[in-house]
Amino acid sequence: MSDIPRIHTPGILDEDDAVAVTLRPRRLRDFVGQEGLREQLAVSVEAARARGEALDHVLFAGPPGLGKTSLAQILAEELGVPCVSTAAPALERKGDVAAFLTALEPRSVFFVDEIHRLPRALEETFYPAMEDGKLPITVGQGAGARVMTLDLPPFTLVGATTRAGRLTTPLRDRFGIQHRLEPYGVADLGLIVQRSAGILGIELAPDGAEAIAARSRGTPRVANRLLKRVRDYAEVRAGGVVTAPVADAALGLMEVDRLGLDRLDREILGAICEKFEGGPVGLSTLAVAVQEETDTLEDVYEPYLLQCGLIKRTPRGRVATFRAYAHLGLEPPATDPALF
Repeated sequence: MSDIPRIHTPGILDEDDAVAVTLRPRRLRDFVGQEGLREQLAVSVEAARARGEALDHVLFAGPPGLGKTSLAQILAEELGVPCVSTAAPALERKGDVAAFLTALEPRSVFFVDEIHRLPRALEETFYPAMEDGKLPITVGQGAGARVMTLDLPPFTLVGATTRAGRLTTPLRDRFGIQHRLEPYGVADLGLIVQRSAGILGIELAPDGAEAIAARSRGTPRVANRLLKRVRDYAEVRAGGVVTAPVADAALGLMEVDRLGLDRLDREILGAICEKFEGGPVGLSTLAVAVQEETDTLEDVYEPYLLQCGLIKRTPRGRVATFRAYAHLGLEPPATDPALF
C-alpha cells in the first residue's frame, strides 16, 4: 500500500501532525473500540472488493477526536485505493469541487471533513455526483451559458461531521452507510495508549496507561496528547518510566483533574456556579464570562460536561448540577438549579 498516493489539504491535520499520523491505525484490525461499527464496515468493504465496485458513500458523525479521519484512511487502505482529503471550509467555489472530483482515480475515497459546513450551493453540486456519477458544469455566462455534464469515475465520498443535526436531509440521505461514533471506555482507551506508547518507544506501566485513559475524556485524540505530555514529564523527572504516580503528577502539573477536566472546564463550571448562582445562563453570556468563543464552548467543552452530568441544558440556558458544586468543592444551593 505504500505506493498509493495520498493527498491532504493543508490545515486539517491535528496538532503534532507528524506524530499523529504515525499513531493512526492503518487497518480495521488495528482500530480499537467501536466494535459494531468495525464489524459493519468490514462486511461492506469485503462486499465492495468482491464486486470490484466503489464502496457506498459513508457518513461518520460524532464528537471530535474519536477516529473519523482515521476510519476514512483505513477504508482506503482496506479497499486498496487512494484517499484524497479536504475540509468543507476549504471548498469555496464549484470549481474547487470539480477539481477534486474530476481528478479522482476510479473507486477512490474522497474524504470531506466538517461536511456540515459545506455552503448550500456546493452541497447541491455533490447530489448528482453521489447519485449518478455526473458533474454538471456551466460554461459561459448570461444568455449564452450552457450546461455540460461530465462523467465521473466511481468514487466513495466519506463525510465526517461533529454536528449531524446541521446536515440537510437531501445530503444525509445520499450516504448509504451512516455511523455515529461514541465516546470510548477507559479499557479501550488504555489499549490505545499502550499501542501508542509502543509506537513512540515509551516505557509505560499498566497502571500508568489506566491513569492516562481515565482522564482522556473518552477520546483517543486526547489520550494520545496526554500520553505525549506525560512522556515529557517522565523523561525529565522520573527516569522515563510512566507509572500511575508519574502520570498523576504530570497531569496535575497540566491542571487536568481526575475527571479529565482542564482549567477552562473548571472556569466554565465556576462561572455558572459562582457568577450566575448555578444558572440558568445563556451560552453567549457564558462565553463572554470565560472569554471563549461560543462555538468552542458548544462543540469542544460542553459535550463532555454534559456527559459527566456536571451541567444541563434547559430552555432558559445552562445550569450547574449538584455534582458540579461537589467537584469544585463549593457549597451547593438549597435546591438543585438543574431542577428548574
